[in-house]
Amino acid sequence: MPTPAKNIYRPIIAATLFAAAGSAHAEWSANAAMTNNYLWRGLTQSINEAAIQGGIDYADDSGFYIGTWASNVSYDSDDAYSYEHDVYFGYAGEAEGFSYDIGYLYYNYDANAGYDFGEVYGSVSVGNFSAQLSLLSNAEPDEGPGEDFGFAQASYTSLDYVIPLESGAEIGLHAGFHEGDFMYSFNGATDDYWDFNISIAKDGFSAMVSTTTLGDDDDGDGIEDYASMAARDNDSIKFLVGYALDFEL
Repeated sequence: MPTPAKNIYRPIIAATLFAAAGSAHAEWSANAAMTNNYLWRGLTQSINEAAIQGGIDYADDSGFYIGTWASNVSYDSDDAYSYEHDVYFGYAGEAEGFSYDIGYLYYNYDANAGYDFGEVYGSVSVGNFSAQLSLLSNAEPDEGPGEDFGFAQASYTSLDYVIPLESGAEIGLHAGFHEGDFMYSFNGATDDYWDFNISIAKDGFSAMVSTTTLGDDDDGDGIEDYASMAARDNDSIKFLVGYALDFEL
């Protein structure tokens, strides 16, 4: 998820925003990034094409934060341009050797995505390890094909571990599990799945290898618009590179 989702996939919110909340001189910040592919929970949001992303965040010393983030997206191989615009807020803090983060994230799209929706999330971090749970809280059925999805009809559980290197680079290890009826409709997968990735980042540059447990018939089989789903190629291993900048305002 961004500060939340800035960069080439959505990393965990707490790592960036909690650090900002602890600094009296970093209340407002901005970020910008470019990547050859935009992945969300292991699935491409840009038909495996490049994305330009950026956002603005405010983090208070109390632990409260709020922010917004945007990226170009594409869910149909015929789309010329679509967008994702997120708004989020939450509270992050520390207690007895671990840090925590709870909040709400609203995903807003144009009509090509079919849905706007929101999630509630919570994460805990101990040392270099973090775990997060995100639950669907609301969806906009009037923008989709008529389904009315209720609370927690999709969930995502993620586990992440960061390995700092003497060079200043960081290696990231990630595993996540995505499930639920809303996930099938929004993402086009026909089964619950795991996603895994390994990444390395330094000085704003990052590279990642990502894969999922989706089979070759799990990215559109049985779905009316199969051609558009198949173009996402979500059962394949994906290689990503990106560059991100953060600014204090």
